Amino acid sequence: MYRREPWDLDGQDFLQACREVMEEGCRQEGIGTLGEKTQHAVLKRFFGPGPDSREVRVGPYVADVFGPEGIVEVQTRGFERLRDKLAFFLQAAPVTVVYPVPAVKWLVPIEEDGAAGPRRKSPKRPGPWEVLPELYRIKPLLGREGLAVCVMLLEVEEYRLQRPERKVGRKRTACYERMPVRLLDSLWLGCAEDYQQLIPEGLAEFTAAEYGKAARLPLGKARAAVNVLRSVGAAGLAGKRGRAYVYRPAGPQTAGFQETGAARGADGGVP
Repeated sequence: MYRREPWDLDGQDFLQACREVMEEGCRQEGIGTLGEKTQHAVLKRFFGPGPDSREVRVGPYVADVFGPEGIVEVQTRGFERLRDKLAFFLQAAPVTVVYPVPAVKWLVPIEEDGAAGPRRKSPKRPGPWEVLPELYRIKPLLGREGLAVCVMLLEVEEYRLQRPERKVGRKRTACYERMPVRLLDSLWLGCAEDYQQLIPEGLAEFTAAEYGKAARLPLGKARAAVNVLRSVGAAGLAGKRGRAYVYRPAGPQTAGFQETGAARGADGGVP
């Protein structure tokens, strides 16, 4: 269980938001006919139950939710598009960026006739650290007062369309719709201590490659993740091991290590 969130996120309220969005989708003739993806619609309704709080214009931008707790923006990727928007929103109100992670995913094939096939559980189990490579794109804003990040760990059903071509004897598929089923947990990020929860257990010291292996992230994303952890003060530079820089969770033991100019921009390639 991660650190207690600053908002009271109730699992039953989340299920209610799922039901309401699904009912609206059925009235509009089924999956994928909403003007936005189901997952995005569910999260907006969850954080903004009242219709007047959703899709609110703030200056030249439209906020997903603007309510008593401030502005909420739901984002799954493309964080670079948020930079100017968040900078403007932070002048008006506190801002929470919501990032959903499909911690448990069920794959449901959609056959050529439109029928849903039997679902199977995906072997992939992404964790909350998936958010870090995305946050690298808005790194200059992470220290701003009023900005928080909420990582929501969800159980989802992912509906996949069959493609006509085949790959290594099996059909290709493409994600058509992702439907939340259950809220499993949430993690709120604000201060350096919060971000330390994104260092997998057992990593007392680590290189970027070792972080990537523990977090199941490709090396490029692992380097970006470590860069963000250092930027927010959650990890510090501890030394070198061969050509690779070594890090550890920030604390008194990391304060005395003097960074060189190369170390500030590298760990065998840390951005």
